Amino acid sequence: MADESPHPARSGADRPVIAGLLLAAGGGRRLGGRPKALLPFRGRPLVENAVRVLREAGCGPVHVVLGASAAEVRERADLRDCVVVDNPDWERGMGSSLRVGLRSLAGTGAAAALVSLVDQPGIGAAAVARVLAAYRSPTSLAAAAYDGERGHPVLFGSARWDDIEETATGDRGARAHLTEHAQELSLVECADIADAFDIDTPPDLARLT
Repeated sequence: MADESPHPARSGADRPVIAGLLLAAGGGRRLGGRPKALLPFRGRPLVENAVRVLREAGCGPVHVVLGASAAEVRERADLRDCVVVDNPDWERGMGSSLRVGLRSLAGTGAAAALVSLVDQPGIGAAAVARVLAAYRSPTSLAAAAYDGERGHPVLFGSARWDDIEETATGDRGARAHLTEHAQELSLVECADIADAFDIDTPPDLARLT
């Protein structure tokens, strides 16, 4: 597909600006209502690890979408140099957080957004950097894959943001866009360097070591 915007924003060494968009609004319903952003990980809130991963991979700026216990997360977590936005409708699912996050990127000049989830600490900077490297133009569409199965993070070129905002609903997030444009999606295998487990239930907490 042709690049519809031949002059995307650039950062350092003529690299495109790719924003990190961290979805960290979940209330941890199956964890007894413990906000996922504040789960302890190596002595600090889990959201700090996710921000660090995005930065180490080369994303910038980093936008963080909060929801459950947003005020407490802001107080307890070190989110300096991040753009932090609240999703008042976080209980409606990931789609609402994705919309809020993409809207917050409007006007930043970012050529793409690299979307990650706060509750996947097994995905480190190496995997994020691989997906980041799949950027080609503002129409780019790429996702990490684990043994061939699509997962996170996902990279959305800025030319796709409007459509994603219109179609992202409930906990399906951008699934409708990804399904409709499956032929344009580049899968980036990351199973050799990352473990894409989620922290969803009490037994999963044992993986936060």
